[in-house]
Parts: sequence; structure tokens; C-alpha cells
Amino acid sequence: MMQVAFGLVAACLLLAALFSIGSKNLVHGVLWLGATLAMTAVLYLMLDAPFLAGIQLLLYVGGVMTLMVFGVMLTRRHADLAVLREQRRKSRGAFVAAALFGTLAGATVTTPGLDAPAAGSATTVELGRALLTEHLLAFEVVSVLLLGALIGSVVLARKRDFGATR
Repeated sequence: MMQVAFGLVAACLLLAALFSIGSKNLVHGVLWLGATLAMTAVLYLMLDAPFLAGIQLLLYVGGVMTLMVFGVMLTRRHADLAVLREQRRKSRGAFVAAALFGTLAGATVTTPGLDAPAAGSATTVELGRALLTEHLLAFEVVSVLLLGALIGSVVLARKRDFGATR
């Protein structure tokens, strides 16, 4: 029963992700991305990882979605929010997506120990200790990356639109 529910949630997540990248309206694409991120939190809950589900909701659904909606609204291009896409590159994108999926599926299938029972879920203290000791470099690199993305979005939002007057 749990596997059927997991498959249903995963299918909804995949559908929301496809709507996100296939949406012609930029605001709708951002909202579908929010649904995708929320469904990921549901998957975390189903995998008995409530802390990760909470972080997913707080950081990604709350924070990132707010930044993206503000980014869309700050560009002052409300009249023309349609995303222009080239139709001829769909086959290339599908090929790259299939190749990436095949690579990840192959790596997952050949990884030893994935079917071993979990030794118990990590506590928040253990997770925090691991992030700030063993994985400190990755933690700081992600921090710098997010700071760069924030600065880049402010710079892009502050540029004057072509032909706009003050």
C-alpha cells in the first residue's frame, strides 16, 4: 500500500515538474515549480524524514519560491510574461534528459548496500554536527553559491528595461 502511495506522489511530482518546464507563462511555471518542491517534501515525509521535509518546505517552497516570484515581479515585464522557446531543440533536450536518467538509474542499481535496512534516522544534532564538521566545505560552497545567486538577481532586477524611462 505504501509503495502505491509513493508511486502516486512520485507521478504527481513528475507531472508538476513537466508542467513547470512546459509552461508558456512564467508565473505559472514558477507556481508549478512550487508544487514540485512541495511534492518533494511529501516524499521526504513518506521516507520517514520529517526534518528534511520541514527544511524542504521552509527553504525551498517558502524561501526560494518567494525569491522567484519577487524576481518575476521586479523585472516589470508583466505584459509579456510568455517564455519564448525553440521547438526544434526538444529532441536534443529529451536525449540529454534520457541520458542523464539512464546514468543515474544505472548508478543507483549498481550501488551496493542500498537495500540494507536503515540503522535509524539521524537526529537534528547529528545532522548539524555532520554539516559543520565532515561536510563543512560543501556547506560553505552552497552558501557562497546562494549569495552569488542573490546578488545576481538583484543586479538583473536593477537593470533598466530596454526603452524604459525613469
